[in-house]
Amino acid sequence: MPADCFVDTNILIYALDNDGGVKHVRARELVLKFWEANSWPWISVQVLQEMHMNLERNGLGRKEVTNIIHDYFAWNVVDNNLSLFRMGLIEQERWKLSLWDSMILAAARKAGVSRLYTEDLNNGQDYGGIVAVNPFVVH
Repeated sequence: MPADCFVDTNILIYALDNDGGVKHVRARELVLKFWEANSWPWISVQVLQEMHMNLERNGLGRKEVTNIIHDYFAWNVVDNNLSLFRMGLIEQERWKLSLWDSMILAAARKAGVSRLYTEDLNNGQDYGGIVAVNPFVVH
């Protein structure tokens, strides 16, 4: 059964970044919780592409990066297509976000989730039924 959430790229990157301090610890705990529960959250092809680019830029070899990305194929993945791009443009206009954040929000909406784990949107803000959750914010 899919988890009722979508995970943005930055969370996955911090989960792998041993030099990320508190962000690494919190992201790793969250990601491990999903893996251990066999309750796969949603991600998108965009998340996988951004993750690939960032991991390579941070010095990991292509083979290692490809292996990491392949692991995430097990999660629920929203494909990029023209319909999603149209949705992203609507989200961009409605919420006045960057195109990339709008595409993440559109993918989360297409997945039908109620929570979006990200540090890029306003923590706690309800984006038309999807609440942004920043796991790095201390309550």
